[in-house]
Amino acid sequence: MNSRFLSYLILVIMAGSLSSCGATSKTKVKKGKIMPNIIYVLADDLGYGDIAIYNPDGKIKTPNLDAIAKQGMRFTDAHTSSAVCTPTRYGIITGRYNWRSPLKSSVLTGNSKALIPNNRTTVASLLLKEGYETAFIGKWHLGWDWALKDPKAISGEGWNPNDFENINFSKAVKNSPKDLGFTYSYGHSGSLDMAPYVYVENGMPTMVPDTVTESKDKYGWWRKGPTARDFDFEDVTPNFFRRSIDYVKEKSKNENPFFLYLALPSPHTPILPTEEWAGKSNLNPYGDFMMLIDAYMGQLADAIKESGIENNTIVIFTSDNGCSPAADINEMLAKGHSPNGIYRGHKADIFEGGHRVPFMVKWPSKIKAGSVSDKTICTTDLLATCADIVGVDLMDNEAEDSFSILPVLYDSNSEAYRREATVHHSINGNFAIRKENWKMIFSPDSGGWSDPKPNSENIGELPKFQLYDLANDPSESTNLYGQFQEVEKELTQLMVAYIKNGRSTPGKNQENDPEGYGSKNWKQLEVFGDEY
Repeated sequence: MNSRFLSYLILVIMAGSLSSCGATSKTKVKKGKIMPNIIYVLADDLGYGDIAIYNPDGKIKTPNLDAIAKQGMRFTDAHTSSAVCTPTRYGIITGRYNWRSPLKSSVLTGNSKALIPNNRTTVASLLLKEGYETAFIGKWHLGWDWALKDPKAISGEGWNPNDFENINFSKAVKNSPKDLGFTYSYGHSGSLDMAPYVYVENGMPTMVPDTVTESKDKYGWWRKGPTARDFDFEDVTPNFFRRSIDYVKEKSKNENPFFLYLALPSPHTPILPTEEWAGKSNLNPYGDFMMLIDAYMGQLADAIKESGIENNTIVIFTSDNGCSPAADINEMLAKGHSPNGIYRGHKADIFEGGHRVPFMVKWPSKIKAGSVSDKTICTTDLLATCADIVGVDLMDNEAEDSFSILPVLYDSNSEAYRREATVHHSINGNFAIRKENWKMIFSPDSGGWSDPKPNSENIGELPKFQLYDLANDPSESTNLYGQFQEVEKELTQLMVAYIKNGRSTPGKNQENDPEGYGSKNWKQLEVFGDEY
């Protein structure tokens, strides 16, 4: 029998087997491969301890998010590449560490220029080439180029109100998600507290803003800026979920598989639970907002099941960094809820609370229900995982810091996952590297907003670097720097190599992008000194 025909026959039999499991088993076969739908839901500022299954002592009820873990796989040691919004999103989309981009620290604003060039491979562009329909819905925060009334008048300062006055909202934006492989896109440019407050659909603003709004509420604050009439702050998260549910229902009828990147602006500020959820957590508005997200995740799960695509649809849920102090962490701690679990620090920090996040994957036809993996993974791993799923070999200049977690999804203890070490990054550009149980931080401080803060009083009295044994000290309470010099040497040399080589995956060395944002004097290697 012809081998090609035999392979096709096996795929047909597999597809038939899956479809016999019931009404939730539509399977799409393309180019001789079974192609799963992929839904990637990224929460914003959601902490490791905010989902009940990750924090049994927590005070927020999240039955629908818990169900993803119970029906799929839960990762206990998953990390974002950065402790803040924009950089993490860059890593997810490109499979490349954020500090290799022109953004060396901090985040973009609502009117920043596009960070990702159109010629860089993204998750969406890779899947599009393989026959997927691709959609982005939500908070972009990677910059796009607004049309300008006078291009010469732009200040470049980001928060200058004159920049907003110079935007021509009646014309299409350039270098938007649709230029990076998304066949459909709908969302806003920055965080929900960053003007301008305008939806953009497929590159075109849906409405010209006709008013200016600002909120100074403790939880529901947003910066002053132009606002369109169809932009209802309280309805932004529900709106994105409704549109995502409609997208799933529509695309489930089509022959092609789909990739949906749903980037929530919540529970980031403005923290705006709808009236239905206000007070339901008995915690504070942040807890209420979490419960709203959980409820809508349940509606999304129902839509997937009712559309008959559940068995061969991958649903990933994670967060872009740890919980933010804007949620009033101390207030929640006083009521018995630790939003970042047992981990030190929070959003913006180099400590675990800044970048260790919940990460759950559901894929009924492939992942054993209730699986738990302790593998150290990173959000940059999405691109290589998708390439592995569709059987595409990545080129040297693609996904330089991305490793496929597909073997782990099949077997939580698989040794086929090839990540050697993981690099973390804080809001001010501090580096840390993690290998096995050892984590080395290349600064004396948090690199962010918790103590010891960068440049704080007496910071010079602390050891210049930090070393933690996370197996015995997951809360990073005892700095062991200076006691394990061989470990320190190995980790420093590895960090330097990752920077110099332009990659942490095997392959030909690449160049890091020159600086374009952030600290004007930032140099990648100067912090490490000459001793190694």
